[in-house]
Formats: sequence, structure tokens, C-alpha cells
Amino acid sequence: MSLDLPLILAQTALLLLLALLLSGLIRKWKALLQNRRGPPVWQPFLDLHKFFRKDMVISEHASWVFPLAPYLVFLTSLSAGLLVPMVAAQAPLGLFGGALALVGLLALGRFFLALGGLDPASAFGGMGSSREMTLSAIAEPAMMLAIFTLAISAGSTNLSQIVLASQEPGWKFLDPSHALAFIAMFIVLLAETGRIPVDNPATHLELTMIHEAMLLEYSGRYLALIEWGASIKQLVLMTLLANIFFPVGLAVKTTTATFGLGLLYLAGKLIVLAGIVVVVEMTNAKLRLFRVPDLLSVAFMLAMLALVSTFLFR
Repeated sequence: MSLDLPLILAQTALLLLLALLLSGLIRKWKALLQNRRGPPVWQPFLDLHKFFRKDMVISEHASWVFPLAPYLVFLTSLSAGLLVPMVAAQAPLGLFGGALALVGLLALGRFFLALGGLDPASAFGGMGSSREMTLSAIAEPAMMLAIFTLAISAGSTNLSQIVLASQEPGWKFLDPSHALAFIAMFIVLLAETGRIPVDNPATHLELTMIHEAMLLEYSGRYLALIEWGASIKQLVLMTLLANIFFPVGLAVKTTTATFGLGLLYLAGKLIVLAGIVVVVEMTNAKLRLFRVPDLLSVAFMLAMLALVSTFLFR
């Protein structure tokens, strides 16, 4: 196994561009379902351009952690995306780690974002960081158990090996254990991306916000990097959910034709998954903060049942 430089560059470009398009598409669909015109799909590109041109306002209480956190959030999300098979079955950086490395990179970005929220010593930043770390203590184990359910069937925690094993004749798509793991991963997706019913990214009400509370002290290019990193993280989790459970269209051999076909399949799966996320957001209300751990506990129990049933019915 060796590094494929063209694949690394191509997937990096996909992560940088497709993440913003996916965020814009979800916003547009939500607006249309609310009988609003809504922003254009390319609005996230315009927002980033605006943020990068603005000056930054930094608290006098901030230390070196505050300016470092946005870069680490962005780089960890981008690095995690290179561990996930998007268009080809072989992940560009699959040689350096699998499921554990993916969860670790996302946790590292969350850790520094929480530190960045705490560093200026503002009340809202500390509140958001505390809530974020509390919920992640339940969401991360549920994510790992859901991935391990498929890893046991594939005999490896490497995401590329899981995808390749799922293309063998004996693989069963969405059997009971995989279906439970899929539901658990979808709940974790809503929590990790700050979606309703866990969080509402469109509000800044101090009693309800979680992720947005950590960003209130950031501005300028720091805010742009964090927002871009959050969009990349959303794309990574949605791609992970789509490709490890439905690895249809992934190219085993990377050529121009197979890459284009894989890109079409990826776009189709992301559009379907984005539509499901929008429908869930539009048909559910924001949960009270003290009820959110109950929802994540359901995801953890489903993932645990999926893992146990994998051993019982092998």
C-alpha cells in the first residue's frame, strides 16, 4: 500500500469545495420547506470570503490557545476527511489509521475548540465548551461502537478494508445489526454537526446554544476557519455514514472514468442523506438541554446492541 498523490489532491479539493456546497444545499432546502426564498446554495462561499476580509477582534484575556484553535479545528477535520473513502475504496491516508484515528482526530479538534471557547474567560464560551464536552462523552463511544459493528464483519478497523470487504459476495447489507448501527450513527451525526433536535445552528439564544456559544469570541479569518472546518466535519460524517453502510459506486481502481462515476454516486448518496437530515429537522423541535443526553444514550444503546448482535449471529 502506497500513497496516491493525485488521489490525495483530488479528495482534498472535494473536501474543501463539496463541504460548503452541502451546507448551502441544506440551508436552501430548509428555507424552501419553510416557504422562504432562502440564501443561494453558494452562500457559504460568500460568507467565507466576507470573513477572510474582516479584521479580528481578540480579547485581552486570550492566550496563545485562542488563535491556535481555529487552525487545529480546520486541519483535524481535513485530515479526518482523508481517512474516509469518498470516491475510491482506498482512502488517501488510510495507511496512517482507520476508525480510531478518525475518531481521535475529530476529538482533538473538538478539544481545542472547547479550549478556544474557554480561553477568553467569557461566560458564554465556558458554558458552550462545558456542554460540548459533556455531550461528546456519549456521542464518541456510540460512534466507535457503530463503526466496530462493521469492522468485526470486515475483520479490520481500517475504513478502506471495511469498504472492500462489503463488496464481497457474502456481505449482507443492512442486516439487523447493521441497521441498528446505522440508526445510532445517524443520531451521532445530528449531535456532532449541531443539528435539531440536539442543537440549532441558526440561533444564538444563550439558554439553548452549544456549538455557537464557543464561537462568539471569534471573528475574521479565525471564524472562517472554524466554520469551514465545521462544514468539512459534516461532510466527513455524512460520507462515512453513506459509504460504509452503502458502499455502492466506490472505485476499486482509481481511473478518470471510475473517479467520475464514484463522484456521481457520492453526490447522489449525499443528496439523499441531506434530504433526510432536512426532513428530521423540519419535523422535530429542539430538545431541552437536559433531554439531549437521553437521545445520545439511545444511540449508545443501539450501537451496543448492534455490536452484541454481531457476535451472537455470526
